Amino acid sequence: MATVHDVAAFILERAGSMSTMKLQKLVYYSQAWSLVWDGDVLFDSQIQAWANGPVCPELFQSHRGAYRVAREDISGDPNQLNQDQRETVEGVLSVYGDKTPQWLSDLTHVEDPWKLARAGVPEGANCSSEISRESMLNYYSSL
Repeated sequence: MATVHDVAAFILERAGSMSTMKLQKLVYYSQAWSLVWDGDVLFDSQIQAWANGPVCPELFQSHRGAYRVAREDISGDPNQLNQDQRETVEGVLSVYGDKTPQWLSDLTHVEDPWKLARAGVPEGANCSSEISRESMLNYYSSL
């Protein structure tokens, strides 16, 4: 199975360097749409509902302190993605890839998976609640 680092490497290989915030949101949407389109998880790592939107802590640790990240900054292997996974991520990039990091963050803030995971947490407060795969599947399959 592909790892979150493999997915990030694939995104960066296709889209070029970007802010870490944008990479996190594209990884999140890749996982969400993989659940809907492919009926399977893209990677096993947890995604949490941080103040600025969904974040995969495992990926965050690999780019902590950096504002921008490039392909060479990520240890993943994009060749670990199978054809269906590649098509899913490319589909995500075709829809979300040209959006700004803030636009993507704002979008996640009005969508149920992030809001449900942060229920009861004050705006801007730290939160490590997991965004469940079930909530992603339920929400995005309804769109």
